[in-house]
Amino acid sequence: MSAAIDHGYLPSGKYIINHDIMRCTADGVVGNHLYSGRALGLSEPCDRIQLNPELKPLWKDITTHYGRIGLSHSQDVIWNVDLDQLGQHINYHPSVFYFGPEECRNWGDHEWLGTVEYINSKNNFVSLANELGIEIPPTLCYDNVAAIDAEALESVFYPCYLKAAISVSGVGIYRCENETEFLDAMSRFAPDVPVQVQAEVKARTFLNMQYRVVDGHPVKLAASEQILDGFAHQGNRYPACYEPWEMVDPMAYWLVEHGMKGIFAFDVAVVETPNGVSFPAIECNPRYNGASYPTVIAQKLDISEWTAKTFSTQHRKLSDIDLKDIEFNMTTGEGAVIVNWGTILEGKLVILMAGSPEYQEVLESELNSRL
Repeated sequence: MSAAIDHGYLPSGKYIINHDIMRCTADGVVGNHLYSGRALGLSEPCDRIQLNPELKPLWKDITTHYGRIGLSHSQDVIWNVDLDQLGQHINYHPSVFYFGPEECRNWGDHEWLGTVEYINSKNNFVSLANELGIEIPPTLCYDNVAAIDAEALESVFYPCYLKAAISVSGVGIYRCENETEFLDAMSRFAPDVPVQVQAEVKARTFLNMQYRVVDGHPVKLAASEQILDGFAHQGNRYPACYEPWEMVDPMAYWLVEHGMKGIFAFDVAVVETPNGVSFPAIECNPRYNGASYPTVIAQKLDISEWTAKTFSTQHRKLSDIDLKDIEFNMTTGEGAVIVNWGTILEGKLVILMAGSPEYQEVLESELNSRL
């Protein structure tokens, strides 16, 4: 049996889990209303979990899959994602994807909310990184696009990225090779939107470095390598080539001291320089993120090597996909685990592939042929 996992609020306890992402997502993400299902693998039998009712026809198939591979989870389902459930279950602590204003209204904890909203701004992240002495790429911050006047344009370096200070899923990020492209990118923002201009980082890879808060302290959860499609997150690979925790520890401690709870993560670049490898921090995600779900599942199943990726599929029912001979086996430590399962209704799945890199390559080819 797998050990009970700490959700990041207290060392132990029961949780009401609502990981609906609709209050913290970008328009156009396929199946984003179905993402609540991926939290099932984080849950334990003592928990209650809220799921989108559209996932109900898939319940038998996903729980059968989890039963075969030995992944414990909640069986106590509330088939709606209404946030008013958070405060209605005595002795249950809330576990949410993102602790925003609506979550706070239903649970309280304004200190947590304030810290989340502060660091969710990329401009505030830059300010705090400079204060704490954390390495970041050269960055110019502006309270609004209109502040980038002719004089400010002379300070812009190329190539660069023009970014909305608050964005998700890579939306509102534009790469600019020259002033013409920069002016075009500026025109895509409303004049009052806060933005930043950041020098392009020639990175070997990008790391996702996750912490969880336990007993008021930041605990290192996992460092994984990001798999990106442009700026959009497509998956993660563990273990990572580097684990430079010391580069972001000061900010992790600052965040927890100021009220952060749950799981949060940093995006960190791996840059080869003449003087060795450097690790500039790019941003903080003050919430669960795409890497959190396979990370916790892998820890529950004691998986030491894995890759989790988004797959497209022609199928719209889990029962139409036969994984029995390639799904995770606790004896061998290899095989496939379905992480984000509800999105099959829109033709995509996130699947964790456990095993050596060589085995993962073979498994990915087999999955593609079956999906």
